[in-house]
Amino acid sequence: MFFAAGSYLLSSSAAKQEERDKIMKVLAINGSARKDGNTDILIRTVFEQLEKEDIETEVIDLAGEVIEPCKACWACGGRGNCVHKKDRFTEIFDKMKKADGILLGSPVYSANISANMQALLERSAVVCDMNAGLMTYKVGASVAAVRRAGSLQAIDAMNHFFLNHEMIVVGSTYWNMAYGQMSGDVLKDEEGINNMRNLGKNMAFLLKRLAGEKV
Repeated sequence: MFFAAGSYLLSSSAAKQEERDKIMKVLAINGSARKDGNTDILIRTVFEQLEKEDIETEVIDLAGEVIEPCKACWACGGRGNCVHKKDRFTEIFDKMKKADGILLGSPVYSANISANMQALLERSAVVCDMNAGLMTYKVGASVAAVRRAGSLQAIDAMNHFFLNHEMIVVGSTYWNMAYGQMSGDVLKDEEGINNMRNLGKNMAFLLKRLAGEKV
């Protein structure tokens, strides 16, 4: 009986671990200098729809961080990550590799993405180029908070990372952007917020289809 019980506990533990491993996860990276600003609101709006579909979510805020630019040393080849560890890049990139989907969010600064997001994507791109297949078939989506102009450039910059590394990009009924200057202003953009909700639904649909689930 002792061995039978022990075997049962082991099999039960293994089954629970397998169940946890099957849970899909989306990692969001918020490139804003404000931790709880408009970009965060957009990310959380997308996440509300993913969480309704039992998809696990996590947000990494780059606010208060400094992501160093790529040094073009090529030392990442065969290592699967950057060798320089003065910032949080290696930690973030490890989470990107483990996630089933990646949601990138940035405010629009000087008609493009934030400096931290640019540095993160440049380093990520080089690591992916030097280690083929790290992002293949993951699902990607981008959102931008914008005061007036430059949102399409920002969204394109983030989507190009996905497209250049064999990821599948999710779209919605319009560009994934919302207008707002001060924190909370994007909530006044009804069309933009509805578009974020639809983006979340589409991302959940695609993740489940790729996982072989019926939707």
